[in-house]
Amino acid sequence: MYDDAFLIRLEGGLRSALPRWGLSEATELKLLTISENATFRAHDPTSGRDVVFRVHRPGYHSRAEIESELAWLTALGRDGVIATLTPVLQADGSLIADLDDGGTIRHAVAFGLLPGKEPAEGEDLPRWYRELGAINARLHAHAKNWQPPDGFVRKRWDYDAMLGEVQLWGDWRAGLGLDAEGRAVLERTAELLRDRLEEYGTGEERFGLVHADMRVANLLVEGDNLSVIDFDDCGFSWYLYDFAAAISFAEHEPYVPELQAAWIEGYRTVAPLSDEDCAILPVFIMLRRMLLTAWIASHSETPTAQAMGEDYTQGTVELARAFLATTDAAESERAAS
Repeated sequence: MYDDAFLIRLEGGLRSALPRWGLSEATELKLLTISENATFRAHDPTSGRDVVFRVHRPGYHSRAEIESELAWLTALGRDGVIATLTPVLQADGSLIADLDDGGTIRHAVAFGLLPGKEPAEGEDLPRWYRELGAINARLHAHAKNWQPPDGFVRKRWDYDAMLGEVQLWGDWRAGLGLDAEGRAVLERTAELLRDRLEEYGTGEERFGLVHADMRVANLLVEGDNLSVIDFDDCGFSWYLYDFAAAISFAEHEPYVPELQAAWIEGYRTVAPLSDEDCAILPVFIMLRRMLLTAWIASHSETPTAQAMGEDYTQGTVELARAFLATTDAAESERAAS
């Protein structure tokens, strides 16, 4: 899907829509990332304006879902909750443009540019995850009190959507390189996750509107400031799932416990977080890891999936073994007491 011809066609379609945002023909377009969607940076030398465009992958989010994402972003900016991208209106006052890609309609949206760069592993990540914890707490507080507009609709990231029957990102059983032994380990893990999540519940204090993808690639550091971008996957899920998403693709790294401790510390500077909440974080980490394993299998054409490949699946199995062993040990200790 993402060959040179496709990218040239995609850029051409976006270029034809530039006047809708008041950008000149001289505007320079640079591809930034491709994952679910394609993201471009635009610089108009005529006006000096800089804009970030997101061209949506067909069949993932409906227009109503995109409008709902932008409504929450607008509210967050208006209420001063966090630093994030601001949606940019077209000349006609609308936020979404439809691009005709050979008969396929792709939705495109624009955002103002934020300064900063992705925090690197060697740049004191615990410091930024402490700040991220505070950001998450403010975001969750806003979600609990905000009244969405009529027609607000976003995906529900519950167990069924991730590992159950709905499979929004594909089936983890199709994990690249997954053998019968690994599948048996993940089957047992999935069952345990389902049971733990049912026990934890989806009460309004635990489940609501979340960002759902605050991984390092969606963070921007500028001086002492941390910004969060890309609300494309925001939806309804457990609030603590935000931490699991924040360590996407790094769940196996030895520094994760330090990041978790920093995130909890930062969260508690804004809102309470019980010991029960902290204790279930490994469940959400394992849930996210299995979801990403499914995503890699169902999005194997993307650069991210190609970089991860079968090694990520095997790492998922190893993490699942450790997760099961820890759970079994805890159960044995409770039974003995």
